[in-house]
Amino acid sequence: MNADSPPLFQAAGPIAAPGEAAVAAPAALRGEINVRITRRIEDVEAVWRSLAERSIESPGQSYDFIRLWVEDRKLPLEAQRYVVGEVDGQPVALLPLHRKRVRGIPVFTWFPGSNVGCYAPVADYDRLAALGILGRAALWRAMTSQLTGADLVYLRSIPVEVGGYEGLFDELGSSLAIETLYRAEFSSWEECDRVQRSRSRRKHDRQQGDRLGALGRVEFEEIADPERMEQAICTMFRQRSARFRAQGIRDTFVADGLIGFYRNAARPGSGLDVRLHVLRLEGEIVAVRYNLVHGDRMFCLISSMSDDPTIQGGSPGKQCLLRVMQTVFDQGHAVFDMGSGFTDEKRHWCNRQIPLRQHYIGLTQRGLMILAAHRAFQRLRAWAKANPAVKAALRGIRQAADGILGRQGSGSPKGSDQL
Repeated sequence: MNADSPPLFQAAGPIAAPGEAAVAAPAALRGEINVRITRRIEDVEAVWRSLAERSIESPGQSYDFIRLWVEDRKLPLEAQRYVVGEVDGQPVALLPLHRKRVRGIPVFTWFPGSNVGCYAPVADYDRLAALGILGRAALWRAMTSQLTGADLVYLRSIPVEVGGYEGLFDELGSSLAIETLYRAEFSSWEECDRVQRSRSRRKHDRQQGDRLGALGRVEFEEIADPERMEQAICTMFRQRSARFRAQGIRDTFVADGLIGFYRNAARPGSGLDVRLHVLRLEGEIVAVRYNLVHGDRMFCLISSMSDDPTIQGGSPGKQCLLRVMQTVFDQGHAVFDMGSGFTDEKRHWCNRQIPLRQHYIGLTQRGLMILAAHRAFQRLRAWAKANPAVKAALRGIRQAADGILGRQGSGSPKGSDQL
């Protein structure tokens, strides 16, 4: 750690927690847990990169993504916590936490809110699995027990399965299954095409492609050169804004000032591998997908398409995604991650559905009370989202309230944590 860093907390102790000493523990549990906490992301860069070297489940586990987020949001040191858990001197897990106020409540949570599909502690999954249930429980307890300055830890959207293991985070506080993560995982485009597209699907895609082609020259390309991305990114956000306006939804990219972050992520020196997939009609961009690549995985973060009614019959968004799938798996990527939340395109293309859980850890008595209330709210919200009639009624009530209060597009911000 840097000499001028804020003081670190270091805790050392046996993995077995008080009260567990009488349990016959496997050899993996005989060791010492050390916890280090710092407010400077640079202090944990080496550990972070080492833990994330093999694979990540989300851009939210990427050092460069979070470093850029902290810089773009101009977060003070007091708002940052990086908790490293070691076993016998070897780093096993890292929790990057943002200390913020959500509806007036001080909370430790992930940095980018809901801007990426899922999150998870950055970890050596093999070593984490080898610790066993008792070892993992003691590790998570040690890593969170010394956090101060907030009422609770709220860790949203953690996959049940990571790195080929299930349940590695079961002991991380209490949890509630809420959402689903959608992924396409195939060894080749041929396999993807065979498994996901029926004869009728192929015919339907071909008919839409013919309708779009009848309007002019159709071109598709993947752009990896940062110097060529600017125009496509600007077009993408214009298309997104137009769609938000049409739906009466809050434009979080504009309202929360996020456009600069995504533009900077695509620029040279960001440390991130951004790829844009662009579909053009007669040279004009009609659909865009903004993706981040890490190893053999590609994460789709933003998508857009033209709202021009004259080309909707050709479904430019679906035609773009069809070519994306061909490109992604022809290039040898193993996973195309489409994030959480059900959509028609995810139903068409994703053969992997992974449950996501919200994890909660109360740090104070008030935090425990808030935790119970929030879990009840999340259950109600999940029920309402699964019931079209209830969902429509709630949306109507919200829109009526917005009209009375004179608010425009007040849908929940994409980057909020919505406690």
